[in-house]
Amino acid sequence: MILVGNGRLVTRDKEEPFIENGAVVLEGNVVLEVGEYNQLKKMYEGTEFIDAKGGVIMPAFINTHEHIYSAMGRGLSIDGYNPNGFLDILDGMWWTIDRHLTNERTYLSAQNTYIDCIKNGVTTVFDHHASFGEINGSLFAIEKAAKEMGIRSCLCYETSDRDGMDKAREAVLENERFIKHALKDESDMIAAMMGMHAQFTISDETMEYARSHKPDGVGYHIHVAEGIEDLYDSLEKYNKRIVDRLMDWDILGEKTLLAHCIYVNSHEIDLIKETNTMVVHNPESNMGNACGCPPTMEIVKRGIVTGLGTDGYTHDMIESYKVANILHKHNLCDANAAWGEVPKMLFEDNAEIANRYFKRKLGVLKPGAAADVIIADYIPPTDMGAQNANSHILFGMNGRCVTTTIANGRVLMKNRELIGIDEEKILADVRQGAIDLAKEINSR
Repeated sequence: MILVGNGRLVTRDKEEPFIENGAVVLEGNVVLEVGEYNQLKKMYEGTEFIDAKGGVIMPAFINTHEHIYSAMGRGLSIDGYNPNGFLDILDGMWWTIDRHLTNERTYLSAQNTYIDCIKNGVTTVFDHHASFGEINGSLFAIEKAAKEMGIRSCLCYETSDRDGMDKAREAVLENERFIKHALKDESDMIAAMMGMHAQFTISDETMEYARSHKPDGVGYHIHVAEGIEDLYDSLEKYNKRIVDRLMDWDILGEKTLLAHCIYVNSHEIDLIKETNTMVVHNPESNMGNACGCPPTMEIVKRGIVTGLGTDGYTHDMIESYKVANILHKHNLCDANAAWGEVPKMLFEDNAEIANRYFKRKLGVLKPGAAADVIIADYIPPTDMGAQNANSHILFGMNGRCVTTTIANGRVLMKNRELIGIDEEKILADVRQGAIDLAKEINSR
């Protein structure tokens, strides 16, 4: 049993959203009790105590669109890489990296990413993986790291025809194997989806193959209209918009997650809403790739469950919050935009997305919820309460304010020290793996 207390408690529970001097009691992998610190300290005297030291206690963050495989791309220089548009970025950088990823490099990438997640208070990740250098067993390599690091993960493999039909089928079968494996897992820490890259790299033949090999009970995780080229491809080849094509292939539905959705129109948004399909917004990646700004504010207003992700661009969900907040204000020329929509995405819809795959209630601190707790080293200079907690997070914090991270009742980091993780060795191994990867890529 663990008592986390002596800090301002943001519960995300509508019945009691904020406690000025609060505490949360964890028993096993669930929250046992939430309340006033002094009272709970007396009730649970002798219990292991983690002191928030006046900081902020919150539910841990959820990232609904990650790319673990991109970890070794940080600082990588590829000879001859001079992209002219989004497709050049994909082929010249990311597809080049994933064509050289072995399962060992995938495992190292996962270790590296999960360390960053822990340091930024992220304990649940929806990852979209690609490693066309070695497909078979790649999701299991990520799972190995997830279990070692203690991060709850929903995984999928990025099915695509871009490297030929044999690899497209191998990707589908990797998804199928891992989905069946995850459905049998009783830890509530591993889940799976049928991963697909984007409709412009997936033929009808592969669509049918994926549909016929997708086990019941899961949906798809797919990039949608991230670049205008995706829309042009669908219109030219199939004479229909992207979401219509996905609808025709039975991809939409309450278990399916559509990443980006930049170039979707009102009709497509209606289809997404009618099918209860989920969307995830990745603001920094969209801006960094010069892909455009999606109609996210409209998508949220239509009542579509819309999460916030990072697309591997960062592992700091507060950073994503900051960027989304200003992106939509700037794009709409409306200083009042995004104040409510973006925190709803981060703190409410990310949890709803996660709970379509994981049983234990996530994103909230109340009895029976998952024991996923973080402490942020933040002492507010002005009054803080339920009505303005989001503003304090937005303007006063970043991911590295997190000092303690607990996932599923397991303390992963305490006072900024990783617990049971040999960070020095892992990062040394990752650096060597990145050096070898760069040499291999540039010796082509």
